[in-house]
Amino acid sequence: MHRLEPFIYPQEISDPMKPSPYQITAFTEVAREGSFSRAAASLGVTQSSVTQHVAKLEKMMGAQLFIRRRDRVELTASARDLFDVSDRLRTLEQLVAEKIASYGALASGQLTIIANAPRPVMPVMAAFTRAYPQVQISFSLCDWTTAMGRLRARDVDIAIVTEPERLEGARITELDRTCYKLHLRSDHPMAEADRLSLAEIAEEMLILPEDGSLTQRVVQERAAQVGVRFARVIKTATFPLVKEAVLHGIGLGIILENSLFPSSRLATVPIVEMPETYGHCVVTPPDKGELRLVQSFVDTALNFVGNMR
Repeated sequence: MHRLEPFIYPQEISDPMKPSPYQITAFTEVAREGSFSRAAASLGVTQSSVTQHVAKLEKMMGAQLFIRRRDRVELTASARDLFDVSDRLRTLEQLVAEKIASYGALASGQLTIIANAPRPVMPVMAAFTRAYPQVQISFSLCDWTTAMGRLRARDVDIAIVTEPERLEGARITELDRTCYKLHLRSDHPMAEADRLSLAEIAEEMLILPEDGSLTQRVVQERAAQVGVRFARVIKTATFPLVKEAVLHGIGLGIILENSLFPSSRLATVPIVEMPETYGHCVVTPPDKGELRLVQSFVDTALNFVGNMR
């Protein structure tokens, strides 16, 4: 683990206008973690040490780097410009460390992972943690738009996203393909249908993920194309909440078939106007795809999905 306090670099004394590696490391870790305390824990140093290094860097730049919010810190415009370069430097440092260690066994490490649906990421993480139990994982579900924004900001190591945008330097590996289907309770009158059109469900209560989701955009665009207007729509935060709403009889949900774990209480019905398939992909930001932990997770994902076929 890279630590800040035990060493003193000559340039900190000889050239006070040149940032030290500690200042860059502290800044980059705070930007990655979104928190001074989590950055300190990640680096194995005190929070005051991280705060001091960032303060020195701010003084040197003559610009504020972070805006403190209640639950996280927000990067200023100056910080975003610096992070775009400093994160690459930290990634290269990790690559150098791995080379020096001759790619020894993966005994520990940290990964930040995001996804826009529970599957296939959840079973992949289960397989990965069984193989590498000492690796710490920070995971969160977010909508498609947020996921792409975080990939562009390089504040994650891995994202599993449906039909991601092509980002310069990012590695994109398709895991599987799936199509949208109507999800409804197995005791619903429409559950036995071979297929249903958007017009046939237009008067039903429809459950969709929140603004920013790929699903909501695809469904609304297709409905507009065929001249269908949904009478009642409830928007929820994530796919799991769509599933819960459907299971509780609140309405019908349109979800990618392989994005959620199947349930005996749910039926799925093909949608006439939505036969296309969409790819679930593993995406790694520029440079990070070469890190061994990241490579191992991608390999685990490919092996898991391959065994399911």
